[in-house]
Order: sequence, then C-alpha cells, then structure tokens
Amino acid sequence: MSSYRWLHRSWWHTPRLVRGLTGICLAVLLAAAAATATVLGGAREGTDAIGHRAAPQVARSADLYFALNDMDAQAANLLLFGADPDFEALRRQTLDTYEQRRSQADTDLQRVTEAVAGDPAGQRAVQSVIGELGRYEGRVARAQLLEEQAHAPAGKPSAEALAAYREATDLLRQRLLPAVDEVTTANSATVERIYGSQRGDLGTGRWWILGTGLPAVVALGVLQRVLTVRFRRSVNLPLAVATLLTLAGLITGLTLASRAERQLVVAKSNAYDSVIALGRARAVAYDLNADESRYLTDPARAAAYEQSFFDKTQSFARVDGATLGSYNNGLATLADRHRADLAAVGFGGFLGDELRNITFAGEQEAAERVLAAFQAYQRDDRRIRELNAQGRLKEAVTFNTGLATGQSNADFGLLAKALDDVQEINKHAMDRAVAATDGDLDATAAAVGGALLAAALALAVLGVRPRLREFA
Repeated sequence: MSSYRWLHRSWWHTPRLVRGLTGICLAVLLAAAAATATVLGGAREGTDAIGHRAAPQVARSADLYFALNDMDAQAANLLLFGADPDFEALRRQTLDTYEQRRSQADTDLQRVTEAVAGDPAGQRAVQSVIGELGRYEGRVARAQLLEEQAHAPAGKPSAEALAAYREATDLLRQRLLPAVDEVTTANSATVERIYGSQRGDLGTGRWWILGTGLPAVVALGVLQRVLTVRFRRSVNLPLAVATLLTLAGLITGLTLASRAERQLVVAKSNAYDSVIALGRARAVAYDLNADESRYLTDPARAAAYEQSFFDKTQSFARVDGATLGSYNNGLATLADRHRADLAAVGFGGFLGDELRNITFAGEQEAAERVLAAFQAYQRDDRRIRELNAQGRLKEAVTFNTGLATGQSNADFGLLAKALDDVQEINKHAMDRAVAATDGDLDATAAAVGGALLAAALALAVLGVRPRLREFA
C-alpha cells in the first residue's frame, strides 16, 4: 500500500506539488517544441525536394525532350530545302537553329546527369540518352553531307540522304525520346509521392502541434493557479510571460504549418501541374512541326507521318471522335463554346488540362492565346497537305517553312511564344510559393523558435524558484 502513497493528496505537499508541476511544464514544453520542429522541418524538406530538386529536374527533362524534337524538325527542313537557291536564307537560319537546339540539348543533358547522381535507374536512362544522342547526331550529319553532294531540288532529297535521315529520326523516335521520357516519368512520380506524403504529414502534424502545445499552455496555467492559491500571490510574472510565449509559439506553429500546406498546394497542384502539362505540350507541338516536314520529305512514309501528326494533335488538344479531316471543325465548335463560357472546356489533352487549371493572374488570357494560335497552326497544316496533294510541292515547302505572316512556321512561332508565356506565369507562381515557404521556415525562423523555447523554459524555472526557496 505504501507504494501508492503518491496517490494520496496528503503526499503532495506544496514543494512537491510545485516541483512536479514544474517538471510536467518543462516536459510538455519540450514535447511541443519537438513536435513543431519535426512538422515544420518536414514541410521544409518536402518543399525543398519538390521545389528545388524534383520539379526542376522534370522541367529540364521536358526541355531536353523539346530540344531533341526541334533538332529533328530542323534536320527534316534542311532536306526539304535541297539545293534550291530560293531557300538559301532559310537554310542558313535552319542550320543555326539546329546548332542552338543541339547546344541546348547538351546543356540539359549535363544538368540531368548531375541531378540523377544518386539514382541508379535514372543514371541508366541518362547514359542511354547520351549514347543514342551521339549516334543520332552522326546520322543527321551524314544525311546533310549526302544532301549537299546530291544538289537535289526542293522537297526531293536523294535516296541516300533520305535513308540516312530515316535512320536518324527512327533512332530519335524509337529509342532517344522514350529514354528521355523515362527520366521525366521517374521524376514526376517522385514529385507526386513527396506531395502526397507531405500533405498527409502536414494535416496530421497540425494536430500534433495542437496536441502538444495546448497541454503546455494548460500546464503552465495550472502551475500559475497553484502558486496563486498556495502562496496568495495574484500573478507570477515570469510564469505569465512563459505562458504567453508558449501560446504565441503554438499559434505561430499552427500558422506556419497551414501556410506551408497552402503554398505546397499552390506550388504543386496549381503551378507545377500546369508547368509539366505545358512543357509536354511544347515538346509535342515541336514534334508536330517535325512531322509536317517529315511528311513532305519522305513520301513513302507520308501516311505514317500524317497519322503521327494527328495522334500528337489529339494529345495536345483531344477532340473525341475526330479524324484529321474533321478535327478543325470539331475543335472550332468546342473552342467557340469555351469562349462563350470559360468554364466549359470540352476538349482534352495537355491544353484541356491547362484550361481546367487556371489559377494565376494573366494565365487565362495567355492560355486563350495558345488555343487561338493552335487553331491557326492546324489550319495551316491542312493547307500544306492540300498544296502537296495538288502536286505543288515547292509551294507546300515554302508555306511550311516560311516565316512571313500567315505562313505555317510564322504561326507556329506564335504558338510557341504563347506556350512559353503561359508556362512562365506558372513557373513564376511555383517559384514564389517555394520561396515563401523557404522564407517562413528558414534558419532565422528556427533560431527564433529555439530562443522562444529557451525563454519559456527559463521563465518557468525562474517563476517557481523564489517560491521553493521559501521552504528551504
């Protein structure tokens, strides 16, 4: 029975009660601080993983995908021009663009390689890209050399040059792009995993902060009450300040956790998802442009390239039940309906995903420009095919590669610019959200939190020491 003496009220004389309550206060203060630090530290790490590592890596992979597609489009255009002097200026410009894209692909590949240093699967995929890219560039160089030697007319490359280009574009489409896509998919999965885990942790974490911080406030209040009753003092100032500091820490911790979750949603769901959809749309758009040139360059494969063009058109802005012949009218009907009611997005694909995820200032207007430019570009494509079907090959090549207002490549430039504009809006929004969390949960915030904890602990001890001395 003696082992249960502590359960009797008589056992808890004033010094023992004050010491016990003080110990409880110190313990729950430390527990509250540990819970808050763990939750906010996890939020900081999760945001860092998404905003500074995984998301930029996905963007680099998507940019590499785009650069490779445009390299192939320029390579196809060089074959289209042949030795025709009317295309001399465009030939020089196309060569410059090809070299720019090759340099861009090399830079992107270097950054991707650095980013996957600790990922064996990612390293294997990148090594595959490096090897295949070298072989691709070699085949393109051979195709260009053979074309220069053949002095072929516009739109009719030599059989040897065409065979070399076929090897190059097949290598790109069958091996190089799938390897890049593998890297992108792996990093996208990482973002989704971290995001889902972090949102769950923050939701649970707020309850941990509340469940430890509130008892700390209550414990300090009870100690304050005990001292008031047993020592007939109105207020113990150090304990009162410690209680206020603890309450302020609790409110701040909950606020920071809520802000971190909101910024995580903005960064990932509102901004990052659009950045990725637009990045893929951009890559697909350039692949569409390449398919047009491939279609004119290689008549034997024209039907296959036409189907490839349509498949990518559907991935960009899907119109259910459409064929290449009916697509423009179907999209026009859905686009008109959408412009009458912006909430009505009847088409799918990357552009449909973006128009259903409008969040930021200026984003709606920029996305509408993408839709209008894409419609114009699709109309240009049908004109190219009509000219080719009528036997007006040089006119088709001129319209396809021309940069004058109303020509296909000029309208494609407007589409590319509109895509870049809306993607930039989302990139800036993602960067702002990540930076906001970085600012909220930086080293200064951790130092302030540590100082608050130290002050609360010291004040709790300082508040009871004079009273305990009265019993010494």
